[in-house]
Amino acid sequence: MKKIILSLFAAGSFMVSSAQDTSNVAALKTQNADLAEGWTKGGLINIAFSQVSLTNWVGGGVNSITLNGLLNLYANERKGDRTWENSLTLGYGVTKQGTGDFFKNDDRIDFTSKWGKKAFGDWYYAGLLNFRTQMFDGFANPGDVNRISTFMAPGYLLGAIGLDYKPNDNFSLFIAPITAKFTFVRDDALAAVGAFGVDPGNNVRSEFGGYIGLKYQKKDILKNVDLSTRLDLFSNYLDNPDHIDVNWETIIGMKVNKYITVMLSGLMIYDHDIAVPASDAPFGEGPRVQFKQVFGAGFAYTF
Repeated sequence: MKKIILSLFAAGSFMVSSAQDTSNVAALKTQNADLAEGWTKGGLINIAFSQVSLTNWVGGGVNSITLNGLLNLYANERKGDRTWENSLTLGYGVTKQGTGDFFKNDDRIDFTSKWGKKAFGDWYYAGLLNFRTQMFDGFANPGDVNRISTFMAPGYLLGAIGLDYKPNDNFSLFIAPITAKFTFVRDDALAAVGAFGVDPGNNVRSEFGGYIGLKYQKKDILKNVDLSTRLDLFSNYLDNPDHIDVNWETIIGMKVNKYITVMLSGLMIYDHDIAVPASDAPFGEGPRVQFKQVFGAGFAYTF
């Protein structure tokens, strides 16, 4: 698998260097007639709620309440042979068990902007900027006073230049052999222990490598079922390039009616520079696959 990914990075480098062949001049001026010019804007608001209430329940268990909110916004422009795509995702969720306090189970800010210019066929020269962090303090357990994360700890900034394959508005494959990635830990206590892969005492980690981004979203893959998936892969050329950072999120939405939706989402993360605490990893502290799954029903509004 690692060899395949590294081969794709190498192929991307070759395509960038060869894309200026003069035989493609005519193709540079070719436009897809079915793609409308101008701005397209919209978004999704989803609020999911679940509750378990027990009274004199001899089988055991505790009362629980979970509330999750998700906001997805996009603004895309197509003008001539140029495209500009922007997306913002804000997510936050809390849960409460028994008589305990509400405890955060989701917290994220994810912004992506990608600019492209027609190259040849369905390929575009493209540049991408992605920023990710969270909004509030994070703790390992309810009641803890020492935070393990906060705004910009960690924060991630990625800039990439490459080629973007867009055969239609549902699918995109971005191959970027020139990529810079920065990890920020703007909390001195966390930086002092080298949290999130920074060198102890430093607030920033810089990496240079290659990036592959795949995105697919489709409405009504089945009747009243929507699918959205996004896969990000990054390899650091300068330090263990065979250790691929992975960020993969998939969301499936099933409409009950105009405003009620059942949603299933999964997020998988792997970063070899981030050590999972021993208390959370059965084989001791070290890099591990992180996985989060959310299933719930609630209010959904698309605009």
